[in-house]
Amino acid sequence: MVLLKTILILILVYYGLKLLWRLFAPRLFGYAVKKAEERFGQEFGNFQDFSESPKREGETTISKRPFRKANPSKKVGEYIDFEEID
Repeated sequence: MVLLKTILILILVYYGLKLLWRLFAPRLFGYAVKKAEERFGQEFGNFQDFSESPKREGETTISKRPFRKANPSKKVGEYIDFEEID
């Protein structure tokens, strides 16, 4: 009789947890998604504020890449002249 009672309690606990999971899982996942979205917004929301300075209408901006000096003393490799043999 004790074995039957234990099996019945285990089955009821299993189905009870399954029911609770179906009720609360969507809310938990929704909460987790909302929190992740807030964190993402905090991390990347202000990205454009720092990347560009405010510009007036009609203002022209030219950005140049830094000039690189060519280093003629730097050897890249050895030149080999090949000849075609018939």
